[in-house]
Amino acid sequence: MALVIQNVRLAHHIYRLTVQGSYSARMGQFFMLRCWDTYPVLSRPISVHNLTEDSVSFLYRVQGTGTWLLSALQAGDKIQLEGPFGQGFPKPQGRTALVGGGIGVAPLLLAAKEIPEANVYLGYTSVPFGVTGFHEISRNVTVKSGGTIVDAVDPSRYDTIFACGPVGMMHSLAQKTESTNAKLHVAIEKRMGCGIGACNSCTLTSAGASRKVCTDGPVFPAKEVNWNDLHRL
Repeated sequence: MALVIQNVRLAHHIYRLTVQGSYSARMGQFFMLRCWDTYPVLSRPISVHNLTEDSVSFLYRVQGTGTWLLSALQAGDKIQLEGPFGQGFPKPQGRTALVGGGIGVAPLLLAAKEIPEANVYLGYTSVPFGVTGFHEISRNVTVKSGGTIVDAVDPSRYDTIFACGPVGMMHSLAQKTESTNAKLHVAIEKRMGCGIGACNSCTLTSAGASRKVCTDGPVFPAKEVNWNDLHRL
């Protein structure tokens, strides 16, 4: 069990949880979190938002019983972490952009720390959250409230693009990238059971085959993603 340092409400239903301890993870990887005994049965998969020498942080949205219980945690409470799991973002090549939409900005802060020269694009439906950390790292941060952040991105300017957000946003970015040389990698969110590939609850179609988001992903090359399959989830 690990100790909660803080659990701060950043916006409506949006929290940043910081847990004490020395952890390692690559940008785009996730942990399985739980602060309850038997119900809900499943732990909650949440991507790593930030890492320091003595803590790990998670940016999450309350949207069910598990995350509601997480939101009630206070400094000094205990929480169980398992991980890190999954395949994170690959090493970028050349000019790089990070594109996040809504709670999809969560895994991109760690990416921005590892690639401080990257241009960052953050899109929100209404009030922005979690923006300060990006401004502390990068001088090239574009923030947009309302509309779609994809409109602000010119894929032809980049060699590598990492994205996370709503399926519609990532699909739109993938279509916009098709006619360029940029390599787009997307982090996909899907309900998980175990986090280690044993339960087969997070399968999707990628490169014409059935893949598991928890072990084969959550990051996939956009050109291998079956977007019609994802839109039906």
